[in-house]
Amino acid sequence: MSRLEIELKLWQEGFRRIMGLDEVGRGCLAGPVVAAGVILDPNNPIEGIQDSKKLSLSERKRLSKEIKKKALYWTIQEGDLAMIERLNILWASLETMNCCVTSSGANPDYLLVDGNRYVPTLLAHQCIVKGDSKSVSIGAASIIAKVYRDELMASLHLEFPEYGWDNNVGYPTNAHRQALKRYGYTHYHRTSFSLGTTKTRSSKL
Repeated sequence: MSRLEIELKLWQEGFRRIMGLDEVGRGCLAGPVVAAGVILDPNNPIEGIQDSKKLSLSERKRLSKEIKKKALYWTIQEGDLAMIERLNILWASLETMNCCVTSSGANPDYLLVDGNRYVPTLLAHQCIVKGDSKSVSIGAASIIAKVYRDELMASLHLEFPEYGWDNNVGYPTNAHRQALKRYGYTHYHRTSFSLGTTKTRSSKL
């Protein structure tokens, strides 16, 4: 199936502001969950968009810049640790995607949502499992969200280099878990998750 098939059908039906939605960081032990929404321009195509995880770092960065330049609209939103603790990670992810939909100037008329769940809405929408590999709009959202969050975690790595966030971006790798056992958790860690430690630490900065 062409990654444009879904959008082409919706454009033919008269929808003009189709927003693809995706989130990254849901399975991480540290850092925010990040969502992105992208409304592509049917008259300004972008070649090479696919699931961000299948792209090299240089390809993601190049496409992220092109998407932001050519899209009719794009937005990136963070679900912070307070939201994750309050709602749980699933609902924080959904609410962060919803923040993309309601962001100023977005005004989507149709939503394509990665996954199998979304918050209740009156907007026409469909949820698509593995949507980042099936829809060019969701794929575009996955790319800009991942580039943003990876760069954010690399900047936080400078504050707490022991956890390897420049490589694992907060995911529960063995090295990350070992660092948690040795150093304890930081204020960037999701304490509602099973971190395997009760020790806390503060920034060196």
